[in-house]
Amino acid sequence: MARVIALAGNPNSGKTTLFNALTGSNQFVGNWPGVTVEKKEGRLKGHKDVHIMDLPGIYSLSPFSLEEVISRNYIENSRPDLILNIIDGTNFERNLFLTTQLLEMGIPVVAAVNMIDVVEKSGAGIDLGKLEKTLGCPVAAVSALKGTGLPELVKTIEKIMEAEQKPVPPVEFSDGLEGETQDEKESRIIEERYAFISKVTASCLRREKYSLSVSDRIDTVVTNRFLALPVFAAIIFIIYFVSVTTVGTWVTDWTNDGLFGKGWNFFGLAVPGIPVIAASFLENAGTAAWLNSLILDGIIGGVGAVLGFVPQMLVLFLFLAVLEACGYMARIAFILDRVFRRFGLSGKSFIPMLIGTGCGIPGVMASRTIENEHDRRLTIMTTTFMPCGAKLPVIALISGAVLDGVWWVAPSAYFLGIASVVMSGIILKKTKPFMGDASPFVMELPAYRLPGAVNVLRSMWERGSSFIKKAASVILISTAAVWFLSSFGFSEGRFGMTEDLRDGLLALIGSNIAFIFAPLGFGTWDAAVAAITGLVAKENVVGTMGVLYGFAQVSEEGKEIWRAFAANFSTIGAYAFLIFNLYCPPCFAAIGAIKREMNNAKWTAFAVCYQLLYGYFLALMVYQLGVFFSGGGFGIGAIAGFAVLGLFAWLLARPVNPAHQSPAA
Repeated sequence: MARVIALAGNPNSGKTTLFNALTGSNQFVGNWPGVTVEKKEGRLKGHKDVHIMDLPGIYSLSPFSLEEVISRNYIENSRPDLILNIIDGTNFERNLFLTTQLLEMGIPVVAAVNMIDVVEKSGAGIDLGKLEKTLGCPVAAVSALKGTGLPELVKTIEKIMEAEQKPVPPVEFSDGLEGETQDEKESRIIEERYAFISKVTASCLRREKYSLSVSDRIDTVVTNRFLALPVFAAIIFIIYFVSVTTVGTWVTDWTNDGLFGKGWNFFGLAVPGIPVIAASFLENAGTAAWLNSLILDGIIGGVGAVLGFVPQMLVLFLFLAVLEACGYMARIAFILDRVFRRFGLSGKSFIPMLIGTGCGIPGVMASRTIENEHDRRLTIMTTTFMPCGAKLPVIALISGAVLDGVWWVAPSAYFLGIASVVMSGIILKKTKPFMGDASPFVMELPAYRLPGAVNVLRSMWERGSSFIKKAASVILISTAAVWFLSSFGFSEGRFGMTEDLRDGLLALIGSNIAFIFAPLGFGTWDAAVAAITGLVAKENVVGTMGVLYGFAQVSEEGKEIWRAFAANFSTIGAYAFLIFNLYCPPCFAAIGAIKREMNNAKWTAFAVCYQLLYGYFLALMVYQLGVFFSGGGFGIGAIAGFAVLGLFAWLLARPVNPAHQSPAA
């Protein structure tokens, strides 16, 4: 019979690191029943019948936030066989509040004091024997990052699960409260918990002599009132510069020229690429021309064009994983809270946006931590303005193929995303449905830590592999559909396969909608259909271009393909094309997440319409004013550009109508 362990602990206590160490590769991801919050399950190494459930990081079991509700309901309703409570040894006193609550659940508990190496290095110490006796449950000292103490922890878990020993709460906090109101009872219980925790801390914890820690010294610079934003900007610039312009591009070019090109030459040994191998196989098999075209132009051309940018994405995901693991991500939210609060938003709104840099879907779902309904809706609407991993191939394509790898394109996409969030906050906060003060923002700044190589690489691979899986499903189907629509059409009164793409159904569709995008600087049929297919999945923008420009057709010089693509764009038009695809509505999957979180069809429609209008008018303004200031003359286009600029200025500067003000939620 399978046994279940619930892993519970505070955020930033090393819970995920310990979960990975205990389960290794025996993990699978799903959603909690009834909600769209991700959960992780795994099997304990060497114990196929022992499952570990990773509960959301929480500070208490009080049913306030969604995470706390999920954790409390799971423990009460599912009744796991054991609770493994992770206690951050560097924040010993604060972590014990959750411990006192878990001990009252009537379920066997094992307390694992994590980061014990950091505690000892700082000169402090924890009397584990006295702590175990005081709490009435087994206690183990571990370092999840370094793997120390884990064998002893597993032995303790085995012993407790075999004995099925239930904990005896050290104190009955609810005793002697008869006759008091519910609020009075809760207040008294909290006071008693903290009084008990103070006694435990005084008897079990040997504190280090006070001195400014390494984290504190670093924070004097990176969270400095004047230096914080320049440091943040420099870090983001370096990340995107290396990911898209230098190292990432070198690896991507090597992949495109080799794996999806002619192949490589290793010390005189020729290794053919996928298109060469596929073309040779199909020729020898004598397959039909349409099947050759489907496989080479549709599947390899479309999916290969997207997968060719995976190296750049992996480099970006590697940097993001390092920032998250070392503790700087929390500082970014703290830093930008100062900026956001001036415009009616909170640092809580930026946390989903940070998550959204990997994928917009979990970013949208992370908005559930925001209690204020006005701020939550606003966050949902603006989270996808941040460039996610799916948008990186579009950024790389425009930057490399059209703008010759100019250094500022990729970082500007990130900073323009932040600017779009701020501008949207100002504009929408002046409307009645979004009025009200920003949610209070309190968060813990974890100590800086050296990232563990295994955890960083695992995080990078989890994000990258999800993208590759998407390319193997949604993108494959989409590019096959693009191939069919572009390769078949009506010619000389008959429907069939066409030799010229301009005779295909896709060209017919694109030609009829191209006028919509002409004011934005990309009024060709192929750019129009690429923008439309991008609404299904942003990677489709690159996949569509790969199909239309014959990415799988190996040429003497691989870059000739993207040169043909670049010929359809001016420099300003290419950047406007990028802006529209970055800030128009996200992919269908993300729109579905918006629908689930909004739980209202009208609000979802409003969000999609706002994103569409914002992306369209921003791209129009950039293109028309760019043409004007580069010597294009003053005409109807320039008038439209200045009109949009004036509209943005008015929306940002207009006063709030007192009659429309509503109290904060």
